Order: sequence, then structure tokens, then C-alpha cells
Amino acid sequence: MKEVQKRAASVHELQPAPEPHAPRAPRRRGSVVRRVVLYGVLALLAAAGTIFGIKTVLFYSHHVETDDAQVEGHIDPVLPRVAGYITAVRVSDNQHVTAGDELVRIDPHDFESRVSMARAAVDNARAAVTVAQAKVESARSKSTKAAQDLTRAAALREQKVVSAQEFDAAKAAADAAAADYNAAVREVGAVQAQVAQRQADLDYATLQLSYTAITAPMNGVVSKKSVEIGQYVQAGQPLMAVVEDQDVWVVANFKETQLRRMHVGQPVEVQVDAYPHVVFRGRVDSIGAATGAKFSLLPPDNATGNFVKVVQRIPVKVLFTDPPDGTHPLRVGMGVTAIVGLQ
Repeated sequence: MKEVQKRAASVHELQPAPEPHAPRAPRRRGSVVRRVVLYGVLALLAAAGTIFGIKTVLFYSHHVETDDAQVEGHIDPVLPRVAGYITAVRVSDNQHVTAGDELVRIDPHDFESRVSMARAAVDNARAAVTVAQAKVESARSKSTKAAQDLTRAAALREQKVVSAQEFDAAKAAADAAAADYNAAVREVGAVQAQVAQRQADLDYATLQLSYTAITAPMNGVVSKKSVEIGQYVQAGQPLMAVVEDQDVWVVANFKETQLRRMHVGQPVEVQVDAYPHVVFRGRVDSIGAATGAKFSLLPPDNATGNFVKVVQRIPVKVLFTDPPDGTHPLRVGMGVTAIVGLQ
């Protein structure tokens, strides 16, 4: 056992000694390079941040911006003017229509009957006028003859040919004939007034009949359709809406502190959320006369309770100066960012 330990010790002594560690100078040089690069990057970032900050300050010294804005447009309600059952619905949701296109048809049979009755009443009134005019002609003839008889009786009375009683009878007949003629004339006037009344009733019935065809008020897109065939509708009941697709604008709600240098006519850049890389051009058309809070359902009353001052927003209307872009349609309600160039 001792011999084995001696041999192991001798073998260990024969092994070469380990070489000393290599110098670490290259590792220190790499660390310095990394530090230089890091400091350079930090310097570039600091310079970029400074330049960006300067540009931002310069930009907002000549511009005001808000993302509290949206596209607005005309939304025309489609309402029936008469009540009745729906017999036809000729459009579907999101369909484009032209002004005057028929959208809905109400059952016209009751209204057609009223038109026929009104037309018959007009015909009867006109016939009554014809009869009354014939009576006028007859009364005129009788009145003329009675006047002539009175003239002859007066001449004969002067010659003592006829008695006073006969003259008085001729005068009474002339007066009665004249009264009948005047009454006949007045009757014609009354019957003619009835004709005008019956004609007005016919016109009204015809107008009511025309209301059974409900048409599009403007060019646009059908939205919010809520009518079906067989449904009974009342006058004034909403059936659908037509959203005009041409005349659109932007309402941007700027803070009251942003309005110091804003005025009508200033240029506006409009960035629509749906088209992040497209810029639309516009101009300030008008500035609201009151804050949006004043038109809310429950406007704030700062005279009651605890008062917390909040910066109010004023609606600003922006009109587009560029023609409509068919490849980037603007739909009512789209969110936008409005940037006004202050001059």
C-alpha cells in the first residue's frame, strides 16, 4: 500500500506544471469599445430627443390639435305622412339610393277610394253650377220682360189708359223678377264656392294618395331600416334613415384654452383613424357659440355643490376643401384628429 502511494506521488511530480493565465488586455479593450458605443448611442438619443422636443415646441406654437373630433353629415329620417299597412319595401340596409327613389309603399286602396269620392263630389258641384247658371238665365229673361211691362204700364198710366192697380201689379211683378234674378246670381256664387271646396277636398285626397309612395329625400345610403311588409305604421313613425354620402364635415371639440388664436378660415389637416396614412385638407368654417356641456342632457350647474374647475370644450366646424375621395370614403361618425394651423 505504501509502495502504491509512493508511485502515485512520483507520477504526480512528473506531470508538467500548468501554464500561467493569458493576459486580459484584449478583454479590457472590448469593454472600452462597448462603453464608447453605448455613450455614442446615448448621445445620439439625447440629440434626437432634443431635436424632437424643439420641433414639437415649434410645431405646437403654430398649431393646435385634438383627437376629440368626428365626421358629421346629414342623416335624413324617412317618415310616413299617412297611416296604413306596408305592401312593399323596395330597399335593403346599406343600399345606395337616389333622391326620389321609392323606398316603401303603403296600401293605397283606401286613399284611392277617397279620391274617387272626392272627384264625384266635384262633378256634382259642377253640375249644380250648371243648373244654377240656367236658373240665372231664366230669371234674367223674366226680369227683363217684367221691366219692359213696367215701362209700358207707366206710359199707359200717364195716359190714364191703365188703372193704378194694374200699374202697381206690373211694378210688383218687375220687383219680384229682379229679386229672383239676384237670388239666382247669389245661388251661382254659393254653388261655385262649393265647387272650390270639393276641388280642395279632391286635391287633399290626391295628395294623401301620393304619400302612400314613400321616396328617398336625398342621395345617400339606407341605414337603420326597421320596416317590413305587412306592418301597420302611423304617420310620423320612423321607418329608416338615409345618410347623405356627399356633404360631410368634421366637428372638432377643442379646449377653450386652444381657441385664443383660432379664427374662421384657418387651414386644417384632418387625419381619419380609418386611414392613418392619408391626410385630408380643410378649413375652419365656424366656431361654436357655447360649450358642448351646455347642450348635454344634464348641463352642469356650478352654483350648487362642490365646484371643480374643468377645462371646457368648444365645437369647431371644419369643412373639407379637397373634393371627395372615392377610394377613402368618409362615413358619419368616424373618429378623426384635427390639426389647425394658427396664423
